[in-house]
Amino acid sequence: MEASPLGSVDKALLALDTLAGLGPEGAPLAALAQAVGVSKPTLHRTLAALRHRGYAEQTADGAYRLGPSALALGSAYLAEENLPALLHPALAALSAEVDELVHLGVLAGREVVYLDKVEPQRAVRVWSAVGRRRPAATTALGRALLSTQDLDDAALERYAGAADADARGAGAGGAGAGGAGAGGPGAAGPGDGARRLREVLAEARRAGVAGETEENEPGIACVAVPVLRAGRAVAAVSITAPVERLRGAARAERVRALRELLPPLLPAGLVVPPSAP
Repeated sequence: MEASPLGSVDKALLALDTLAGLGPEGAPLAALAQAVGVSKPTLHRTLAALRHRGYAEQTADGAYRLGPSALALGSAYLAEENLPALLHPALAALSAEVDELVHLGVLAGREVVYLDKVEPQRAVRVWSAVGRRRPAATTALGRALLSTQDLDDAALERYAGAADADARGAGAGGAGAGGAGAGGPGAAGPGDGARRLREVLAEARRAGVAGETEENEPGIACVAVPVLRAGRAVAAVSITAPVERLRGAARAERVRALRELLPPLLPAGLVVPPSAP
């Protein structure tokens, strides 16, 4: 391996890497020095500098462990405003693999906001735009995100109600504008939308993938998976295609791409949840 251009910085980074793998118990100086491959006096000085900036801390029994500043760095790196740039290569690779439109979205209240998209080589029949908002309850992206939460009846009613209000606001547009006309969570009477949403989210958790068919645009379907950080959904990725390409074997192939091709492409710290056994 090529030597580091600045040895002291390299020692500090090696110490951080080692601390990151030790967990909350940490390790004593001697064990750390052996793992990093430096003398105890050298590592002691390095750890003192890391402690000064909060990247390492010492427990009551003298062991060293990772400090809170390291967590702040990770949180900043994976902040929502960074996600489009961090995930764009993965979206591009996914789109190239399936030759379909791929979206990245996050929850904003009761809606999904589209943060990024990658269009395929072939012509796309669906309108989409970065910054567009849609009700979370009727989109594959939103359902993927909501499926990671333990929503009570009141929360389900709020999400279903937002979809219903959007459909009513669209007037005669029906499924092409809001989703209620296609049997979405807001399609029926009071309480029915929430019950339907609960069923849809339960199925998404079981299958490890959420979907919708013609609930936002005629002839168009989507499948999506949530992207987790430390067990919490921070975003979702979807594949959008004409209905005929999201049925049967074609759908299974696109779901496979989401569940098998996407995870290795994600930045460190981001994962796709497993499907239920």
